[in-house]
Amino acid sequence: MKTQPEDRLPYHRAEGAATAPPLLLGPSLGTSTALWDEVAPELSLTHRVVRWDLPGHGGSPANLIGPGATVADLAALVLALADALGVDRFAYAGVSLGGAVGLHLAVHHPDRVAALAVICSSAHFNGAGPWQERARTVRREGLAALAESANSRWFTAGFSVPRLIEDQRTADPEAYAACCDALAAFDLRDRLSSITAPTLLVAGREDPATPPAHLREIADAVPGASLTEIAGASHLAPAERPEAVTAALRGHFDGYPARGMEVRREVLGDAHVDRAQARQTPFTARFQDFISRYAWGEIWTDPTLSRRERSLITLTALVAHGHLDELAMHVRAARRNGLTSEQIGAVLLQTAVYCGVPAANSAFAVAQRVLDELDGPGATDGEERDARDEHGERDAAETSGDA
Repeated sequence: MKTQPEDRLPYHRAEGAATAPPLLLGPSLGTSTALWDEVAPELSLTHRVVRWDLPGHGGSPANLIGPGATVADLAALVLALADALGVDRFAYAGVSLGGAVGLHLAVHHPDRVAALAVICSSAHFNGAGPWQERARTVRREGLAALAESANSRWFTAGFSVPRLIEDQRTADPEAYAACCDALAAFDLRDRLSSITAPTLLVAGREDPATPPAHLREIADAVPGASLTEIAGASHLAPAERPEAVTAALRGHFDGYPARGMEVRREVLGDAHVDRAQARQTPFTARFQDFISRYAWGEIWTDPTLSRRERSLITLTALVAHGHLDELAMHVRAARRNGLTSEQIGAVLLQTAVYCGVPAANSAFAVAQRVLDELDGPGATDGEERDARDEHGERDAAETSGDA
């Protein structure tokens, strides 16, 4: 990968574990990384989140683009930033002009975009004329007038984010005008069907700049795309309705239920999960879904700790709270995650010091039974047998869920 000098790259902020899947967040015209202040911290729980600023906005140098700039030029800056960070393939979400950059990347650089979310944006921005006129006005008069009208263009009545209004006021006029040039020339409607990245469209139901019909047009053209409309949101939905935007993005990029079930099977085994699913009732269905999404789809998929390390922690916690049915299940899981019988014994011995001898004594009895099943003559992987506690009762986890 070729890398650019720092002064030729957009300003960026990185959050989350360096080993987590990368997610780049693009801004709208006139704003900065602050647009994502209420969303990025939540996304960084499962991703390496990188927010970037447009040229002349926030902390980015104004001379990264000039008159006659295109969305392709902005996309090239994003790729240069990704290269400098050592990121080859990434998920991407962008608002308005930032969303247009995402569409360009998905069309022209499909090998780089793992998944895409386009928020309050469009495949075209109502023709070149209005943007060319805005560019001329800004070059002539600056940004004060646009800052005065930003609330009505960006938010629903009565809502404002002063920090973002200040971003509009303090952006570099020449760089802002060059971004207007890019919007004037942008139209990808005839290329949308070529996008292969999983794509989510998010529309603000009260957005006058890029109304839901613009997002619907993209959703209808991109194979397999989905559309979410957010009530009570105008053009800057991540700032006005951050909880709704966060939920939509997490569901799209993380795929919690599907990924959670996948990890649940990898750790606990197909036989156990099949039994739990077979015993699911309307009463327990929501709990089963909660476990797949939260415990397995968020916690066990977090790359900060290995599965082996998570097994060590889980065994200790279960002993401490006396959850012996769950302990039996997780002794099996620990073996599947790479722990030996000796290492499991060492964990339980340490619990005798910190959780108490009676708790460790009961835990050793449960673990011995499970390990005998796993390692004894004619044993399989232990999944063919129903896990039972000392009274011969089936694991509670198999009837309700597992954690």
